[in-house]
This record gives sequence, C-alpha cells and structure tokens, in this order.
Amino acid sequence: MGVIVGNRGFFPDHLAKEGREEIIKALTAAGIEPLVLSPTDSKYGAVETRVESRKCADLFRANRDRIDGVIVTLPNFGEERAIADTLRLADLNVPVLIQATPDSASKMSIKFRRDSFCGKMSACNNLTQYGIPYSITSQHTESPDSDIFRKDLEWFAGVCRVVKGLRRVRIGALGARPAAFNAVRYSKRNPRLRNRPPLRGPGRAGRKTASPASRRAARDGKHRPRRP
Repeated sequence: MGVIVGNRGFFPDHLAKEGREEIIKALTAAGIEPLVLSPTDSKYGAVETRVESRKCADLFRANRDRIDGVIVTLPNFGEERAIADTLRLADLNVPVLIQATPDSASKMSIKFRRDSFCGKMSACNNLTQYGIPYSITSQHTESPDSDIFRKDLEWFAGVCRVVKGLRRVRIGALGARPAAFNAVRYSKRNPRLRNRPPLRGPGRAGRKTASPASRRAARDGKHRPRRP
C-alpha cells in the first residue's frame, strides 16, 4: 500500500513525524505493507514540495507491482498541491483513500494545532480538479489507531482487491438486448456513447423514422426545408 504523508510548513512539523509513525503502525497491524518515503528522502518522510512529490512518485512507479492502493494521511493541514502532484506523476490508477487526524480539544495551541479537518477538504478539492478519483473515511477525521479507521482500512483493502481482480476482466452479454426498455441500453462499440441516444432507434407509432441520407444532411448543415 502506497502512503503519502501530508505536511505544511507553518503547521507543527512534529505532527507529520508522529503521523507517519502512526499510519505505518496501523497498516502493519492490519497485515498491510506500507510503502512510504523515509526521513532521509524528505523531511520526516512527508510530502510538501514539488521535489518531494517527484521523489514519492518515483518511489511509487518503481514499486508499481506492489501497490494496490494509496492512502493519503494528513496529520496536519498538508500541502494539497504536493499530494495531487504526487498521484498525478505516479499515474498508478489505483484506489485512493484520504484520512485526516482530528485535533484534540486540549491541544489547540500553535504547537499542536493540526487543522486537518480543513486540509482534507482542500486536498479532496484539488484531486477533483486533477480528475483523480478518491474515497474518504466514514468520519471526516479519524485517528489511525481508532476502531473506526481500522474498519475503514479493512473496507478499503477490500476495494483494492476487487479493483485489482477486475483490472483485466472482460464482460460479455448473452441473449437479445431488451429493445423495449431504452433505459438499460448501452453502446457495445464505444463506451463514451453509452449515455447518448442511439443514432437510429425504433420510430414512434404514426411517425416515420428519418432516412440515413436525411440524417447526414442535417448533420452536415445541408438540410433544406420542404416546400409547402
């Protein structure tokens, strides 16, 4: 499992260090091998700059066959662009889970303030802009050592197994297509046309279906109105 540890300079750095250790411990306890930058690769093994994004992406690409999914952990606000850049540069096309660690009501000073709540929204917004699909945890913020995150991790591991198993699946349809139920039709030729109406369908009662020549003329802008 690939892991991206988010960090942002003006938030407490020690939270990134602790967060990395916590997520590694949680994954290891679940029998999942984490693949993450080391403290020698970047500050606390987190991703904050463009250079660190490239390092993490290179690590993921070099171990592509070992990565079934990626977990983004936010022990503090995190740098949303660095997270999105890492996933785009790695180009793994695997499931992504976003996890954010909650603040403690008794530790809201500048030394311990995380603001991961807002950081998660910002990271998700950037992934949406980049066109990168992702999943979120049951609760907006969850500690890596919590029971709810363990359940979410179990669910996400299952998602990764299903996606990996269906990576090269081929699905065939047997029998006649249900022509009377247009809501369930699909295009067998071009997946991008699945939601478009067919070029030619059954004509309505008392109504003639346009000929191929008429449709081509209308498409090319050469259609002429009939004379009265």
